[in-house]
Amino acid sequence: MPTSASPARKLAALGAVLALVVAVIAIGVAIAKSTQSGRDTEPGAAPAASPEAEEDPAQQKMFDDLAKRTSRRADGDPLAVGKKNAPVVLVEYADYQCSFCGRFTRETQPELIKKYVDAGTLRIEFRNFTVFGADSERAARASWAAGRQGRFWQLHDALYAKTRKGAALAEDKLVGLARNSGVDDIDKFRADMKSADADKALKKDQDEGYQLGVQSTPSFLINGRPVAGAQPLAVFSLAIEEAARTAKHQPAAKGAGK
Repeated sequence: MPTSASPARKLAALGAVLALVVAVIAIGVAIAKSTQSGRDTEPGAAPAASPEAEEDPAQQKMFDDLAKRTSRRADGDPLAVGKKNAPVVLVEYADYQCSFCGRFTRETQPELIKKYVDAGTLRIEFRNFTVFGADSERAARASWAAGRQGRFWQLHDALYAKTRKGAALAEDKLVGLARNSGVDDIDKFRADMKSADADKALKKDQDEGYQLGVQSTPSFLINGRPVAGAQPLAVFSLAIEEAARTAKHQPAAKGAGK
C-alpha cells in the first residue's frame, strides 16, 4: 500500500474522467489556497479556510458534481455515521498518526454529531488516507477490521483518544485497543487486518484522495466543498448549514455516489 502518490499515478488518476478533472482542479486550488495560508504551522495543522469562491455558481456546480462522486452513501457502511439520505455529507481523509485528526475527533466531531448527525442533517464518512508510513497503514487496517465486527467508531475513537505513533501502533497494541473497544473475535480481527479485502478498502480510499489532490490530513469535503485542517467548530457549522440550505433546492440524495 503506497503512502504517497507518484507523479505518474496522479496523472493517471486525474486523466480518468474529464468531468472529474475539472472538479479536481477546482478543489485542488481551494485546498492549495488553504494549505498556503497555513504554511507556518506543523504538518496537518489547521490552515485558514478558503471561502472566497463560495458565491461562484460554476464552482458550486463543480462541488456538487464532486460530492456525487465522493459521497458513497452505502447501506451499512461501518465507516459512516448518519442517515444515508442526509442532505449533507462530510467526507474526512485522515491518518491515525495525525495529531490534528485526533483533535478533530475529540473536540469537533462529537459536537457535529450532536448538532447535525442526530438531527438527520449530516452524514460523516471516514476515509483511511495514510500519509505517515507503515504504522499508519497498520492502524488503518485495524480500524477497517474492527468495522467488520461493527466496532469501527469505537476503535477509531480509542486510536485518537491521544496521539499514538510508531510502536504505539504495533499489532499487539492494536489488538489490545480492539479488545477494549468491544471487538469480540480477535482471531478474525487479526485475519481481517491482513486480508486482501483490507488491501482493497485502503487502496480505494487512498486512490480517492489522490484523485482529489489531497496532500495533508485532515482534509474534508462538505457536499464537495473542501475544508482543510482541523478548523474550529464554527467553520464546520457554517459550511454544513450553507450546504444544507443549498441542498434544499436540489433533488434528494439517492443511493451511493459511486
